[in-house]
Amino acid sequence: MNQRIAIIGAGASGCFAAANIPYAAGREVTVFEKTGKVLQKVRISGGGRCNTTHALFDVPELITRYPRGKQLLKKSLYHFTPQDTIDWFGERGVRLKVEPDGRMFPITDSSETIIECIWKEMMRQKVNVVYNKSVERIEKTGETFTLHFADGTTYNADKILVACGGFPKDSQYHWLTSLGHIIASPVPSLFTFNMPKHPITQLMGVSVPMATVKIAGTKMQERGPVLITHWGLSGPAVLRTSAWGARELHERNYDFNIVINWLDDMSEADLRDELVNIRKEQGKQFVAFKNPFELPKRLWEYMLDKCGVGEDIRWGDLPATAQNKLVETLIRDVYSIKGKTTYKEEFVTSGGIKLSEIDPQTMQSRIIPGLYFSGEIMDVDGITGGFNFQHAWSSGYIAARSMVE
Repeated sequence: MNQRIAIIGAGASGCFAAANIPYAAGREVTVFEKTGKVLQKVRISGGGRCNTTHALFDVPELITRYPRGKQLLKKSLYHFTPQDTIDWFGERGVRLKVEPDGRMFPITDSSETIIECIWKEMMRQKVNVVYNKSVERIEKTGETFTLHFADGTTYNADKILVACGGFPKDSQYHWLTSLGHIIASPVPSLFTFNMPKHPITQLMGVSVPMATVKIAGTKMQERGPVLITHWGLSGPAVLRTSAWGARELHERNYDFNIVINWLDDMSEADLRDELVNIRKEQGKQFVAFKNPFELPKRLWEYMLDKCGVGEDIRWGDLPATAQNKLVETLIRDVYSIKGKTTYKEEFVTSGGIKLSEIDPQTMQSRIIPGLYFSGEIMDVDGITGGFNFQHAWSSGYIAARSMVE
């Protein structure tokens, strides 16, 4: 048996696929990476801890964490589940732990643990890795492919796995569209919301552990931590909202309003009842110094200033107009967003190869036999929390097994 497999891209999905192709005499597996480094997104994910997967084991529920890609994921996530991810790393000596929100990290809290595990497995399977190789064109002749690189060299392969991640521009997919594939136009996903020169940005570094963020005029909303930054708002609730709204917010040129409930999902009726109790039981307390909602001190002071409540006002003397303003600020705080910022380096692209052109059982192209796809090059993306890596592992594993069957 002589077989040459080329994997384009040494990211999470490409390397995981390579690690899952068993070594066999006559089989050559080569990973081509356009930069000089492997597994870069793995290295920086989760602040260098690597959010490897999510402790969500019901596949129909798991699929709801992906704004795009459900049709393919309905099959792929059954083939290689989050439990399979845990087991795969566990069998190789890497234990994962669950955080309260369901995110899973290696117990070392270091992404290097995940990188070393995948790399070691690649070396055990005798995978070749070639750096600084940028693909310009793929040519198919009969049953074989020729990869044409930017440096003028070529490589012949029997099977090709495209695992190079997403690109920000349509034009960067030319080497795949020239083969007949159609691209769902790429737009950014997972980004933070900019509020240039808004006074709240002076509270940068303040975070609320549980709030609800809603895009005004839509049904899109997410609950979770919200972080105030020097350019606007970030944190899991904001990033997840950006994923669901990726296409619509792109069409709006990132000019839209959001509504924040700083008290998680508390209703107006419940809040007003709470305020009646506070006035009754703590009426002599100063509003500024008695924060009954456990909001960060700086945020509470900002809200009172916004509502015109001075330091000398007691709860029992709070005027009705100021109380009404405070209710609005606590549960319906409106902000005008003008622009976005990529979240650290953990960018994700929504868009890529149309899923109708990929067989979800094998990850093989329905247009070009012998050509496979995995990871972010496909029009699949998840919210934050380890879901994008789970798709990378699942699709890479299925492609690896399919290419050698």
